[in-house]
Amino acid sequence: MSEWRTSRYSEKINCVEVALGPAAKIRDTKDRSGGTLEISTRSWDALLSALCSPATLDLPEV
Repeated sequence: MSEWRTSRYSEKINCVEVALGPAAKIRDTKDRSGGTLEISTRSWDALLSALCSPATLDLPEV
């Protein structure tokens, strides 16, 4: 079974935790029993890539 981890940059109470394994499981540190989001590891990798890469959005000018 995977171990729950938080970011070393978090305050340990205002963040999410992740457990990696065959699927990525994500939960809120303030409400650990409140539910878990489970996504594929491929989706987890895509999320991290999107968050860590410079954003290039094609948005119309206002």
